[in-house]
Amino acid sequence: MEITWYGHASFGLTPASGPRTITDPYTPEGVGYAPITDSADLVVISSDDDSAHCRADLIAGDPEVVNALQVAQSGGQTEAAGVTITAIEAAEWDHHPEHEVPGQNGMYRWEMDGIRFAHMGDVGNPLTEAQQDFFQDTDVLFALAGGYLTILLPDLMEMVHRTKPKLIVPMHFRTLTYRPRNTMWIESFLSFFKDEDVDFACSHTVSLTSNDIPDRTRVLVMDYVR
Repeated sequence: MEITWYGHASFGLTPASGPRTITDPYTPEGVGYAPITDSADLVVISSDDDSAHCRADLIAGDPEVVNALQVAQSGGQTEAAGVTITAIEAAEWDHHPEHEVPGQNGMYRWEMDGIRFAHMGDVGNPLTEAQQDFFQDTDVLFALAGGYLTILLPDLMEMVHRTKPKLIVPMHFRTLTYRPRNTMWIESFLSFFKDEDVDFACSHTVSLTSNDIPDRTRVLVMDYVR
């Protein structure tokens, strides 16, 4: 399959077999990343009220849309476009400067091409035991790596050390394009890993098969679509 990072928390997945999928599409003017021009068969959003994570209406192709928060609040599992999606509730940072009440969202998982994916949504607080357990047996973790407004990096690493995802793809960190300028650069996240365990894609799109999944935790830093 091919994985594309558009920026922020939005990825596109084109599997060898299955629906073209986009996660957490954003409002370009708000986050500073380029408009997403790819179409999709399936869009998964972590909430329905955060313009940096919920703009399924901007995605072409008349996709099926799954709201992970609604899934989490309605039994924790659904099927869309032939894909089974599981979700668990989460909340934004308790001290979010833009919201008096932390916004609710969902963290979610699914499988494609024999690869088990997990996306952290927009969680902003230390994970409960149940939330940590949700990430057990993850092959590819799309991880919140900015350390501000979302989960603090030591709290993120507690989950990583406990669940040992095989491949971590960081997202939601500061870049030269990201407009709010209120998250950490990727170096802060990478400081928790040995240099030999970090790879740089130097591209916004990578090819990945189940045979490429490492035996132990590694990090893959991707570029974003210009």
